[in-house]
Amino acid sequence: MQKQKITIIVLGALLVLTAGYIGLGKYNNWKQEGQIEVFQQGAQYGYEQAVIQITQQAVTCEQVPLRVENQTINMIAVDCLNPPASQPSN
Repeated sequence: MQKQKITIIVLGALLVLTAGYIGLGKYNNWKQEGQIEVFQQGAQYGYEQAVIQITQQAVTCEQVPLRVENQTINMIAVDCLNPPASQPSN
């Protein structure tokens, strides 16, 4: 009878430890997913701000240097390259 009680207590303790371990793993996964989502939102915001800034500079008809690794290109709005066509007179 005494061995049976000890076995039940040990199995119960193992069950509690196993449930805690699984719960901790689930919590860490949930927390990490939240951090990844915040990171992705920040990256998306950064991309949007970069495009907005490049566009704002390009429409001033000044060249905007863009550097990617060891290459540099100058960007300018297409509308700045072609002067507006004169309107024909009637």
